[in-house]
Formats: sequence, structure tokens, C-alpha cells
Amino acid sequence: MTNARTPSPGSDGRRARGDRTRHDVARQAAMTATVHGLDTITVGSLAAQTGHSKSGILTVFANREAIQLAAVAEARKLYAEHVVDPSRDAGTGGARLRALLDNWVAYLRAGVFPGGCFITTTSVEYGHREGPVADAVRELARDWLRLLEAELAAAGSTDPAEDGFRIDAYLRAANTRFQLFGDAAELDRAHRLATRVVEAI
Repeated sequence: MTNARTPSPGSDGRRARGDRTRHDVARQAAMTATVHGLDTITVGSLAAQTGHSKSGILTVFANREAIQLAAVAEARKLYAEHVVDPSRDAGTGGARLRALLDNWVAYLRAGVFPGGCFITTTSVEYGHREGPVADAVRELARDWLRLLEAELAAAGSTDPAEDGFRIDAYLRAANTRFQLFGDAAELDRAHRLATRVVEAI
């Protein structure tokens, strides 16, 4: 007789398959969003791209909006992994700002997302919209700006909002030019200009 508190091997297998489907679909949806937009995501295209069945995808995601929200959450995780978390050992203020800039350029160079920075791409796509997906996109962008402003304040900036605006503008422009022209020198230019903001504090 199976103990009610102990999942059966079958249920463990189903949970593992569900977790794998959830991860694969969220990751692919995030990648697709940077090239074609969150609005292009469909269950059919994700099934073809991930090898999971439509029915399997719809077992773990209630609808397309749930997949879009999962894509934003996956992008947040990747952004933290590649840009934010590696900077934590640098301390705070100017040192961490420099680490964030280094990591951001490395994240773009590495092609973590095939279409460039997720925040930049989805901010344009959802800038004029309302709803849960737009809210998630805005919150991701706001969290990045809050982080920049907090570190600028810790570094002694007298106007963290303005300095953060300048740094964010340089990085977004570099992403756009890098994707449009394929010239990595634009990333170096943004890094140099953003570093000057930090050095001027």
C-alpha cells in the first residue's frame, strides 16, 4: 500500500517532465521574444521548437499569457545570472557599477538572447500596453533602473535618477546599434560613456 505522503514513482516522473516542459518552454519563449516579440509566441511554434507536444505544454501552462509571463520570469532569471549576481562580490557603489557595466557588455557579446537585451526589446514592444504581461515587462525594467539608481546613490551621485537615465540610455542605444549593424564597437562605446558617468561622481 502506497503511503499517502510519499509520491509514487509515476507522480515523480510526471512532475519532472512537467518541470522540464515548463523550463524548456519558458526559455524558448524568452529567446523568441527578443527576435520576434512576445506577441508572436504560440503554443504550436513552441511545440515545434522545443519538441514538447502541444498538449504537454498546455498541461503546465493554462494559456498563452501564462507562457508570456513565464518568458519574462525566465528573462529575469537569466539577467540576474549574467549581469546582476556576478557583480555582488564587487561591493557597492562605484565598484559594483563598474562590474554591472562589464557584465552587461559581456552578456550582449555572449548572445545570451539571440535578439539582444530582453529588457530593451520588450520595453519597446509593450511600452504602450496594459495588462499582466505589460506589467511584468515594466517591473523588470523598473527593477534594473532601481538597481542602477541605488548603486549610483551609494557611490555618491547627487542625482541618481539623472545619472541612471544616462547610463540606461547609453546601454539601450548600444544594444539597438549592435543588433542593427552588428558592430561590437558600439558596446565598447556605451561602456566607455557609461563609465564616464560613474567616474564623474
